[in-house]
Amino acid sequence: MLITKILFLLIIIICIFFYILYIWNFSLILMIIFMVLPVVMFATTLITKKMTKTEFAVPDKTTPKNNSFPVQLCVTNNSIFPIGKAEAHIEYYNIFNNQINEFELMFPLQARNTQRVTFQLSSKYCGILKIRSARIDIYDPLRMFRFRTGMNITAEIAVMPEIHEVSGNINYTDRETEESSVFSESIAGDDPSEVFDLRDYAVGDKINRIHWKLSSKKDDLIVKDYSLPVDVPCMLFLNLRCYEDSEYTLPVFDTLVETLISISQFLIENERIHTIVFYNARLKEFSEVSITSQEVLMQTVKNLILSINDNLFCEPPEKYFQSENISLSSFTFITSVPDTPILNYIEENIDADTRNAVVIVRSPEEADKTSSGLAELNVIPVIIGRITASVRDMEF
Repeated sequence: MLITKILFLLIIIICIFFYILYIWNFSLILMIIFMVLPVVMFATTLITKKMTKTEFAVPDKTTPKNNSFPVQLCVTNNSIFPIGKAEAHIEYYNIFNNQINEFELMFPLQARNTQRVTFQLSSKYCGILKIRSARIDIYDPLRMFRFRTGMNITAEIAVMPEIHEVSGNINYTDRETEESSVFSESIAGDDPSEVFDLRDYAVGDKINRIHWKLSSKKDDLIVKDYSLPVDVPCMLFLNLRCYEDSEYTLPVFDTLVETLISISQFLIENERIHTIVFYNARLKEFSEVSITSQEVLMQTVKNLILSINDNLFCEPPEKYFQSENISLSSFTFITSVPDTPILNYIEENIDADTRNAVVIVRSPEEADKTSSGLAELNVIPVIIGRITASVRDMEF
């Protein structure tokens, strides 16, 4: 662009000498044209800059991780002057990582028209993917002047985690809610408030379970199987506190969320209604959600991801525990740091029949070193990206 300006300046100087040496009107007109042309280019491009609008168009606000999704950069030129060359500088990054990726897009801008440029992105990790237009450079037709527009235009995409298969054991003999209202459709239990099934008497059945009225009609002993409540007090607590800012921050967060969603899915498949608790940074409070189906789970995970701010702020878990009277059948604490006082606090203060601490670690070496030394807290190390292999035979 500097070379173009120097060449144009030389042309103007030549035109001036041409006008001095020759008396024809043509030399005057030529000099005026070359002197006015830069002014016209500057003015029209400046007007176009002020009448240009930039935005991102994202068809879906959520996308699975490792899947490509389309993003449209929409640049509207409301002026009557076309732009032959526009250059957009695009940046994108996951808010849980400081690594910024960038690329450039080049396109023309027609007068009174919208130019839509579509590009594909994907994310290896779940979280919030931020897309930002750092700037859009527009040039006049002679490439003498450059103006910047469309700066700091952003869009956000929630990248959803994957569900991994985990194994575990459901303890069906634990404490129940005072008035259970949801019962298993496949497993019998001991709650006499609702009958699960009727069947023929077998040796060993309790006498008080015989349905005497129906037995008299059938001329045979019929036994009642009671129902199994599935709305027992069971909680998964996700500790989103970020204790370090490094290359591991994003993989650790990804594994944290995927561990949560995988355990929750396992509980749903085994008809165990449960509560997920996490700190909602946008609401500035802890959120509690009762998970009754996979649809509720996926919406909860989406809200969880969208609730986190760029600064990764999270209140300490102790603040929630101290404000709530917790009495549970099963409590699972999911965190990324093994050696913190919170684990001691859980063992001493959380009233639960089963207490688990799922700790995300970087490597097998860290997993071997992860030992709480707590007698009543089951500590399970989960290596980054190895959820299925790490979470085995947990009890809920």
